[in-house]
Amino acid sequence: FFSLYFELMADAQYDEFGNYIGGALVDEDEEDEEDEEDEEEEEKEEVEDDTMEVDGAVVPADGAMGGQVVLHEDKKYYPDADELYGHDTEVVVEEEDRQALEKPIIEPVVIKNFDAPTHGPKKTETSAEKNFITGLMQTPKFTRNVALVGHLHHGRTSFLDYLMDTEDHYCDTRIDEQQRGLSIKCTPVSIPLQSSKGKTHLINVVDTPGHANFVDEVSAAIRPCDGVCIVVDAIEGVMINTEKMIKHCINEQLPLTLVVNKVDRLILELKLPPEDAYIKLRHTIEEVNSVIADTPHATLKPQKLSPELGNVTFACSQSRWSFTLLSFARMYASYYPNGTLDTEGFAARLWGDIFYNVETKKFSKRKGKTGETEDNRSFVHFILNPLYKIYAQVVGNEPGQLDSLLNEIGVRLRREQYSWDVHPLLRTITSQFFGGPSGWVDMIINWIPDPITAAEEKVKLLYSGEMSEEFAENMMDCRSDGPTMVMVTKLFHTSDASTFLAWGRVMSGTLRYNSRVKVLGEAYTVEDEEDMVVKDITGLYIPQARERIPIREAIAGNWVLIDGIEQPILKTATVVDVDVEGCSIFRPLNFSTISVVKIAVEPLHPSELPKMVNGLRCINKTYPLSVTKVEESGEHIVVGTGEIYMDSIMHDLRKMYADIEVKVADPVVSFCETVVETSSIKCFAETPNKKNKLTMISEPLEKGLAEDIENKLIALDMNRKQITNFFQQKYDWDVLAARSVWAFGPNTNGANILLDDTLAAEVDKTLLSSTKDSIVQGFQWGAREGPLCDEPIRNVKFRLLDALIAPEAFQRSTGQIIPTSRRVVYSAFLMATPRLMEPVYYTEIQTPVDCISAIYTVLTKRRGHVTQDMPKPGSPLYTVKAFVPVMDSFGLETDIRSHTQGQAFCQSVFDHWSIVPGDPLDKSIMLRPLEPSPAAALARDFMVKTRRRKGMSEDVSINKYFDDPMLLELARQDVEFESMY
Repeated sequence: FFSLYFELMADAQYDEFGNYIGGALVDEDEEDEEDEEDEEEEEKEEVEDDTMEVDGAVVPADGAMGGQVVLHEDKKYYPDADELYGHDTEVVVEEEDRQALEKPIIEPVVIKNFDAPTHGPKKTETSAEKNFITGLMQTPKFTRNVALVGHLHHGRTSFLDYLMDTEDHYCDTRIDEQQRGLSIKCTPVSIPLQSSKGKTHLINVVDTPGHANFVDEVSAAIRPCDGVCIVVDAIEGVMINTEKMIKHCINEQLPLTLVVNKVDRLILELKLPPEDAYIKLRHTIEEVNSVIADTPHATLKPQKLSPELGNVTFACSQSRWSFTLLSFARMYASYYPNGTLDTEGFAARLWGDIFYNVETKKFSKRKGKTGETEDNRSFVHFILNPLYKIYAQVVGNEPGQLDSLLNEIGVRLRREQYSWDVHPLLRTITSQFFGGPSGWVDMIINWIPDPITAAEEKVKLLYSGEMSEEFAENMMDCRSDGPTMVMVTKLFHTSDASTFLAWGRVMSGTLRYNSRVKVLGEAYTVEDEEDMVVKDITGLYIPQARERIPIREAIAGNWVLIDGIEQPILKTATVVDVDVEGCSIFRPLNFSTISVVKIAVEPLHPSELPKMVNGLRCINKTYPLSVTKVEESGEHIVVGTGEIYMDSIMHDLRKMYADIEVKVADPVVSFCETVVETSSIKCFAETPNKKNKLTMISEPLEKGLAEDIENKLIALDMNRKQITNFFQQKYDWDVLAARSVWAFGPNTNGANILLDDTLAAEVDKTLLSSTKDSIVQGFQWGAREGPLCDEPIRNVKFRLLDALIAPEAFQRSTGQIIPTSRRVVYSAFLMATPRLMEPVYYTEIQTPVDCISAIYTVLTKRRGHVTQDMPKPGSPLYTVKAFVPVMDSFGLETDIRSHTQGQAFCQSVFDHWSIVPGDPLDKSIMLRPLEPSPAAALARDFMVKTRRRKGMSEDVSINKYFDDPMLLELARQDVEFESMY
């Protein structure tokens, strides 16, 4: 007790009685806080004790003495990531930068625009004009759908600029089109135009590319049209692409009209006298008519183009004028009061061998003479002479001397216009003198039917279903109150290339904004609805070249751009109401050429492969004839029609759709495989279970039959009598052979035939018919991928001679029959002297006469041969026509221009397949690297290099396609053959 007492006293906070005499007492909470602060201070002191500072860095001491040496890697200059960001933050430490140094950490927003600006020369329509256009869409009777087609630089785009009253190249909507100076994509436009009677019609016009490589765009453009307007240069006349387009339009059963453009070249460039200019114009029109007459389908719907009939317009789109005979007659009639001049009778006398006597003022069919003055041809006297006078006065005289001429023809100019240059001054005078394009509008109205009139023929040609269906009847009547059916033929990219707009024609019903529709692809059938997607329409537009007019609905007979449905569409599609069931689709596009040029592409940086694959999908959507695929070797292959076509594809892939750098391999071509003899022995193959056996031989098809099948002159969906008559009358087949055609291959219009030549006495036809589908599938599989270099087989007839089929169904399953059928196809093919076929271009070259020898030299080096060289009537040019293998055509145009100092110009289109010289299976041929192969070794060279590129072995393996019994049979026959000699 005393010890406790003395301790308390010593503390000085208590008196001798034990009472507290110290400071103020602290609450329990405050005491706890003070304890926590004391603990934190103690922890800090411990950390300071455990660390020391060396050379400005804080390093752990680990209880060591202060004089310890600290390694460099143990120094700690900065706090750890956990200390800085906390334990709940994931920290990733990279050894090198993932992002390139030239790429900013925060990229600026880039607005992509690949279309020409819309704020250019054309003024945006006012709301009243837009409402007027949408109002015209409600009356299909006053609507016409027409395509402008023609050769390169014949003036289609400038003629459309003239119709739209815009500046030059307004309808070249893409920037690269204006840079290249040619159209790459078709351009649909809806224009309200007045006829000569003052009635306004809605003319839907689509401008098409003129280059021969872009004929697929033309095929897609004319599908929704009811007629075609062919544009021909007055000097150049019918060129290679003009001829192709005329034949294609006739096959599509479209009515034709003609515009003879650039008539001013006869005056300003050739300086022809008026009489010679008439003869040149007449010859140009006769050229077009001769092509129409030579086209096989022309007899179904004969057409003749003549100014007398009113389906020919003369124009100069550069100077903004055009006329028909009737419109020019109306100009003369305007000078006669009270309609005293019979315009139709006068117009009928303005063409042909009809002459006008100035003295008697009478027309005659014979050329007379009054004194020393000969009678002028009426076209020359009334049309060409005034035209020549205007051009001569404007081009040759000073501006101040034009007053008398302008007063005479009724043209008024402002004072400042007299000081203009010749070209704009001439355009102003001629456009006022001739007025608007009312003559061309009259021609279109009279010769191209409205959508209601043309609907029946178009539906019969394009709809794949039965004509007795309700959908077909509604489309043939062009009913706007029926079920909605839209034929989509083309996809157009938006200005930033982020999405696509589907361009199509409403065939029946009414398409409305925000409605839900079914998008039926090309593989859709009533039985198999896999290729069908339901989409919502997010926008409807009227096409206006660089602009689009939004609308709420579009009725039957009109063109429309549709937003929101592009994702499932590959090439073409059929769009129907979401509640429509049981309808068929519109047939896919028909093309006048095929894609034969291949390139292999890969991204510069492998990590960007997904971007390139997505870009290739977009390419496949926008180029109708392009094909993108992946080879077994892993190469990404793009197939197109020619050099400039592939160049445009690569531009779009690099800059628009993928936006990456892409490496491109040297271009190659597609090959085909064929035979030149009949199989030397009967080839057979057994199924893996040894229960079935097929025997077959192969032989070449008759000349021309492959082309007839591809052009769909014969199809297996025809009735049996038609098929029999076709083969009997044209190719002299017997009735039994004509009735035994099983299939074409590798598709429904492929250039190979499978015949059933088995005899009922030797083969059970019931069992054979049960396996027919499997045998046909194996045949088409083999025809799609030939044994030489995995290319399609062409121009071969396969004859099934014998078939041993197991009676049990499970022993003749498709897994047994299909591979066996393919194998026997290959063995029969290899025993019939196989050969390789290559594509050949038909090349047309325009050149001055002094450059012909240089062109012959260039063509000879490229295995080409000239078929014709002749002068172009009425011009100083020669036309050279030649065949050049596509494999040797790369760089041909550049080569010709360099050898002729740029005076010659050529275009090439695919024409036919030709057998490559040499035996591709001749192993005795030695191929030397970096040396061109001789002619006899070309087939071997092409085959080996193609197989290497595809990752295949260099030679064809016989064991792969021949069964052991077949090899034994071959060996036995070899022994017998050697014993005979």
